Amino acid sequence: MKQQQGSKRISSGVIAAVSAAVVAVGGGVAWLTSNSNHSSSSSNSNSAPTAITPPASQLPTTTPNQINNEQTAQIYFLKDTGKNIALVPQSIKVKADPNKPNQVLEAALNTLLAGSNNKTDSTTIPKGTKLLGLNMKDDGIHVNLSQEFTSGGGSTSMIGRVGQVLYTATSLDPTAKVYIEVNGNKLDVIGGEGLELEQPLTRNSFQKNYQL
Repeated sequence: MKQQQGSKRISSGVIAAVSAAVVAVGGGVAWLTSNSNHSSSSSNSNSAPTAITPPASQLPTTTPNQINNEQTAQIYFLKDTGKNIALVPQSIKVKADPNKPNQVLEAALNTLLAGSNNKTDSTTIPKGTKLLGLNMKDDGIHVNLSQEFTSGGGSTSMIGRVGQVLYTATSLDPTAKVYIEVNGNKLDVIGGEGLELEQPLTRNSFQKNYQL
């Protein structure tokens, strides 16, 4: 009987010890689990957000702006105002090539030499006059015309055609100096009446020295 009781006490003691160990282990596991979850949560909350880059196919695309290569110039015709003869501009748009700096003025002068389609405007530049060349030099704009430019007409006609060429050649730069040439030679006298040209010509000098 005593041995059985001793055995029972031992069994009870063992069971109690084992139970305590289980509780301790369980508590430790719970603490570790709680700590692990807390650490993971804290780590996630403090980490930097991840940037999401869309695929290249979804990125916005830009279309380059179209460059407008047109430039506006003026060609000058003559108009009778009732009191005098006036130089009247007509605007034209010309395709401009950056590699051809003379292109705009050449086109304007060729359009001028072709004549006006406006019945109210006129020209005293003889038909058949051609632009043989245009050069922009340090001393001014050199306009080389064919021999037809000097044919026919009186002093008013000569002054008118000189003014038309001068104002058209300076439509991009009204302060520019212009030399008018015929067959490559500077034109000093024009017409049968011997109209003298003081070159280089400017718009200011033309207004002072020549009356239409």
